[in-house]
Amino acid sequence: MNAATEMNQAGQENQYELIEKTVEIGRTSKVVEGGRIFNFSAIVVVGNGQGKVGFGIGKSQDVPSAIQKATDQAKKSMIQVDLRGTTIQHKVIGRHCATQLLMLPASEGTGVIAGGAARSIFEVMGVENVLAKCIGSTTTINVVYATFDALKRQQTRRSVALRRGISFKDRMVRKQENG
Repeated sequence: MNAATEMNQAGQENQYELIEKTVEIGRTSKVVEGGRIFNFSAIVVVGNGQGKVGFGIGKSQDVPSAIQKATDQAKKSMIQVDLRGTTIQHKVIGRHCATQLLMLPASEGTGVIAGGAARSIFEVMGVENVLAKCIGSTTTINVVYATFDALKRQQTRRSVALRRGISFKDRMVRKQENG
């Protein structure tokens, strides 16, 4: 990578102040002849508060480097989600392994009604009103994957109209004429 590309990327990161949140830190140990060896894993979500969000998983022998690895991966895997005001577009179910996450748009003033990992994702993404229910396994990493699956399934009214071959303006005019 050349210096101009690095400066451009640094400028883009500063343009949108990124919010980082550590969702979980896990510890594993291996027993060896001299004692125990500990390894750590970290799950981090990163967002700009305007619908852009990503997550990463990092593993290392110490916590700070695991968090740093996860943060770097989260920044690389960011996706843009179109929001409708301060909530999501429509009802959607995300799935991963034995986890299902039901997400419903909520009216203004409801707040984020979600648990654990899903709440962290909504907070860094900038969603202020949403209802979410985890069904099945509540393992943190599975909930994160299911939440991202649901977010990727979100569609705007405009994209649905275009996919059906209907002009979005024609659809709005017909809707006003019918009542």
